[in-house]
Amino acid sequence: MSGKPSVLFVCVHNAGRSQMAAGLLGHLAKGRVEVRSAGSEPAESVNPVAVEAMAELGIDITAEQPKVLTADAVEASDVVVTMGCGDTCPIFPGKRYLDWELDDPAGRPLEEVRPVRDEIRRRIEALLAELGVPARG
Repeated sequence: MSGKPSVLFVCVHNAGRSQMAAGLLGHLAKGRVEVRSAGSEPAESVNPVAVEAMAELGIDITAEQPKVLTADAVEASDVVVTMGCGDTCPIFPGKRYLDWELDDPAGRPLEEVRPVRDEIRRRIEALLAELGVPARG
């Protein structure tokens, strides 16, 4: 990695887990990490319960829109974090891949999404430490 590290979060619909992860990383890294998220089959909009769970932490992801996963996004990222996208994620040599097994928040109530959000935060903080970027926030 040279310069600012870049991280791509990928899940199927890019509506819950990957959006929460991108929001948390952006919030905790304060511009010191380039953040992307995408989905193999993007939804029409971000999961409103994920938006609500993030708002509880003071993180606004209402303006985000699910995006389609492209080979360019993977190629431009130093770390690719997959969250249940299976074999649909393109693999490039030399990229660091992490597979985070997390419950899908789709169709779940807020009380079941909070623990997913909190686990994502824990993993983001650990990832930032590995990247040598102190969490601020």
